Amino acid sequence: MKILAKVAYKGTNYQGWQKQPNGVTIQETIENVLSKILNIETPIQGSGRTDAGVHARGQTFSFEVNKEIDLDRFRYSCNCLLPKDIHILEFKVVDDDFHARYSAKEKHYSYTIQLGENNPFNNELSYNYLGELDYPRLCIALEQFNGEHNFQDFTSKEKDEDGFVRKVRVETAKGGNMIRIDFYGNGFMRYMIRFMVGAAIAVSEKREKIDFVEEHLKNDKKRDIINYKAPSEGLFLEEVIY
Repeated sequence: MKILAKVAYKGTNYQGWQKQPNGVTIQETIENVLSKILNIETPIQGSGRTDAGVHARGQTFSFEVNKEIDLDRFRYSCNCLLPKDIHILEFKVVDDDFHARYSAKEKHYSYTIQLGENNPFNNELSYNYLGELDYPRLCIALEQFNGEHNFQDFTSKEKDEDGFVRKVRVETAKGGNMIRIDFYGNGFMRYMIRFMVGAAIAVSEKREKIDFVEEHLKNDKKRDIINYKAPSEGLFLEEVIY
């Protein structure tokens, strides 16, 4: 039986999603709990990786069990053993050919920028920006990401089977001293959103020209990865759509 899970986590204390030799990760922590309850080693397949310090409100993963289980009781048991910064929101049975990553149709991320003085209650969940930020210029830069483009300059990924081409939609809103940027797309590559936000901030600071993003999205140019990357703490994986 294959199960799809939805999980929320605060990534501050973890070295990202994916298991690695050095450092505690979200994947490893969840697998340890599942394996303990099921009394058998239980690997999980995530919808994708999140970097160290990145959070999630709706990350998903799938795994297999070899017996019938009560999913409500199972979820309760998992949450009792998981640390307080990781919480399973849902378990449901899916088809055997389901894949948490490859079955996904769209992903939704958000990035939050807090302007002005440090707020101790937000500083691990948003990017505390202390400089001069031109919000209209920020929006103009972000709007240039809308549509289908070659994002080779906005990821550190070495190779890509789709030629670094992704289709993206960006929405931006400002309320008080908080800016929220929502990204919807058919796929996001390593550091892609953080590079996108970093580039837009550079344009807003007038360190780069207004068409900086547009120039780096051209398909007929040599790859030139940008030097601007926003911090991880402002980034959330909001939802994976199947």
